[in-house]
Amino acid sequence: MSRKLKIAIVDDEPDMRESISQWLVLSGFETETYPSAEDALKVIGADWPGIVVSDIRMPGMDGIAFLKRLMGLDSGLPVILITGHGDVPMAVEAMRIGAMDFMEKPFNPDKMTALAKKATQMRRMTLDNRALRRDLSEGQQVMSKLIGSSPVMDRLREDILDLGQADGHVLIDGETGTGKTLVAHALHAVGPRASKKFVPVSCAAYNDEALSARLFGPLEDGIPAVEEARGGTLCLEDIEALSEPLQARLLAFISDQGTPAETRIIAISNARGEGRRAEDSLRPDLFYRLSALKITLPPLRARGEDILSLFTRMTEQFSEEYGCEPPQVSAQEAAQLLQAPWPGNIRQLINVAERAVLQNRRGSGSIASLLMADGEDNQQATTTEGKPLKEYVESFEKMLIDNTMRRHKGSIASVMEELCLPRRTLNEKMAKYGLQRGDYL
Repeated sequence: MSRKLKIAIVDDEPDMRESISQWLVLSGFETETYPSAEDALKVIGADWPGIVVSDIRMPGMDGIAFLKRLMGLDSGLPVILITGHGDVPMAVEAMRIGAMDFMEKPFNPDKMTALAKKATQMRRMTLDNRALRRDLSEGQQVMSKLIGSSPVMDRLREDILDLGQADGHVLIDGETGTGKTLVAHALHAVGPRASKKFVPVSCAAYNDEALSARLFGPLEDGIPAVEEARGGTLCLEDIEALSEPLQARLLAFISDQGTPAETRIIAISNARGEGRRAEDSLRPDLFYRLSALKITLPPLRARGEDILSLFTRMTEQFSEEYGCEPPQVSAQEAAQLLQAPWPGNIRQLINVAERAVLQNRRGSGSIASLLMADGEDNQQATTTEGKPLKEYVESFEKMLIDNTMRRHKGSIASVMEELCLPRRTLNEKMAKYGLQRGDYL
């Protein structure tokens, strides 16, 4: 339910403040009164949840100066001015500055009520639209972190958008390092609960007694997670670490909420990466409640050329952080990156990318040595999911053109010169790989 908006009444005359306030309260509004514009400005700022009713003639900062300050803070804030006899030209000027309307003393109470109702409706719409834009912006920012154009990533983004709008609880599983926590944030950010709290709790980070208190209370300091997340999303990481008694309490909490649930639960299971399944660790009735909707994240080795895109993005970020040039990936190294099994998935790739930048800064080392340093011998450095040579060549070619376009900030002439390609050939290859010059400018 939307919160009730307030009306700030600003007037240096106590009787006038009280008269306006009493009438608006009787009309069902919530009011706050201030004897001066200076006092009101201590409270009112951008996104203030209400409207302002102010006298024009006041000692110190008058209504016009007050209006200018308010418009500077929030141009969408409705301001109704109260004018005395002969102040109408000044009030008209105030409306040009940004006031919503004005009333002459002695004011008509019914007109005041009508204006206040119109102004609060306008304000609520403005604040709701701003909140929606923030929620959409946050959702877009989180979704933009899900890098990749492989078919499995396209499906993952579609699943997040679909399941984000649903009410059911969600179970996310997948191998270690595939980005399950990021997906949980994305599910919350693109859904109707985006403006509510997202409360993550790692079930593996506490002993049984401490976890019980963190989830359900009592706590000496703070509030338990089930209360903190009320109306929003409770994200339970390492859900398989829940003991039998806590599984029973969580199931009772879910049952008590009814349908649709007031608080959505997103459970994250890391059991799959250890050769187990979440259903092996959870009681069946709890598992089926939590897995009403399910997302299984793809391992990095199944994401094809996304590996090269991610590696390029990570090396660019680390190069900027360390103040050096990113390493240039050869065709052989690109093939090694594509063929590596990546048991640590994205988390491992980030580590390899950082070390590649550091060793490139020293002028020594190779990507192959980094992959083997992660505990993989030559035999393990190739997946069983072999691909035709043509696919490796195309992946490397796309990465090479993409890197060169980034380095030259979209300069076609510079890219043609460095890669020794005629313009027509470069244009054809960019079209083939979905690369657009505008993305690099």
